[in-house]
Amino acid sequence: MRALVVDPAAPGAVRLADVAEPVAGDGDVLVEVRHTSLNYGDLNDARSGRVPAGAVLGSDVAGVVVGGALPVGTRVVGLAAGAFAARVVVPVHSVAEVPAMVDLARAAALPVAGVAALRALRAGGALLGRRVLVTGASGGVGRFAVRLAAIAGARVIASVGSAARAEGLLADEVVVGLDNVTGPVDLVLDNVGGAQLVAAWQLLAPGGSLQSIGWTSGEPAVFPPYSTIGPAKSLTSFINDGPVGADLADLVRLVESGDLPVEIGWRGPLESFAEAAQALRDRRVNGKAILDVTG
Repeated sequence: MRALVVDPAAPGAVRLADVAEPVAGDGDVLVEVRHTSLNYGDLNDARSGRVPAGAVLGSDVAGVVVGGALPVGTRVVGLAAGAFAARVVVPVHSVAEVPAMVDLARAAALPVAGVAALRALRAGGALLGRRVLVTGASGGVGRFAVRLAAIAGARVIASVGSAARAEGLLADEVVVGLDNVTGPVDLVLDNVGGAQLVAAWQLLAPGGSLQSIGWTSGEPAVFPPYSTIGPAKSLTSFINDGPVGADLADLVRLVESGDLPVEIGWRGPLESFAEAAQALRDRRVNGKAILDVTG
């Protein structure tokens, strides 16, 4: 079957190749991949060595079950290693059924970005009436976080890199950078890292927390002296870990009800991976980049 594999000698360290068909074990489902989505983490995985040379890249999958622990024909969304392929094996505890009225291409946007936004917000505790700052709000995680925080009753501040990136964001405040954010915030979901993480830390109220989800800036975060001295507040590293099926089911229900829009900023075939990757690096994708695989 065709798949995108890691190849350190290829442009972007990724190439299209023919690989062996996967086999589902006990507690797995074999999914024919209809759509997958591209995340910054996938680009980092290809170059960092975390995914070894020759292995299939990717994490987000939406498609149809063709074997394993669920009935054949079930429409599902899931999180699994090796999603950039025609078929992939997914642990049954990391899939959720997708009802007919939910587009599989939009469902494919949910696993990495949607689950990260949901879990990071939950880690911040009760949100009703609290001020939540989301940096990198125009990206996949950011747009989900802005909407999910609003659903939970938070007062949401969405920070973007430019005014053009603010299109479609439904927040109480939309700002470019952080210079115009006034007053303390109770929770920060930071997708940018670098100097913006430092600035966001300075805005935290006593008892507040900062969830470090991404680092799209690629820049170091240099804290001025005594930045970590004073009333207690926390900076927490974040990663999606463990079964995600229940969280995906929650997200799918919100998409089905219309409460959680899924914004697709780029879409094309698997063969156009390099184009999608460059658009993501250049910050030209508002929302998610979707790769069409089969069907």
